Amino acid sequence: MDTVWIVSANAGRARIFAESKPDGALQEVDSLVNTSARMRVNEKYTDRIGPLAAGQSSHNTGGALPSTQYEPQQTPDEREAEAFAKDVSARLVAGLREGQFQKLSLVAAPKFLGVLRSVLDPELKQLVNLELDKDYTQSNAQQLREQLQAQRQ
Repeated sequence: MDTVWIVSANAGRARIFAESKPDGALQEVDSLVNTSARMRVNEKYTDRIGPLAAGQSSHNTGGALPSTQYEPQQTPDEREAEAFAKDVSARLVAGLREGQFQKLSLVAAPKFLGVLRSVLDPELKQLVNLELDKDYTQSNAQQLREQLQAQRQ
């Protein structure tokens, strides 16, 4: 029987469970936390004006010219979620290289599942056997197992 790792995640937390037998209990392998997602807004950001603040205005008045480098429109929260998804992907790659699992199931909040898909290593994409766009990070292992069995049927 192949070992399946089940990732239950959202932008703030990721829990990795191992399933060795289809009817056996899930074992929690690891838990990752995105500390910046749990911080207050005033702890993460300041309202200080940067050197290019006016450079983004329609008339470029009052500040330095904007950089010539292109930056995609992305909020700080989206950037943090992407960085956390990369951390989760790196942890999964490490587990794969150590031979800890052969299949992968992704259970994540809908928005975070899209981010996770976009940064997932190609090796891992081939192993994904189930994707579920629900946030079960607060559920215990038994509740998660029940939800997965319902989804598989």
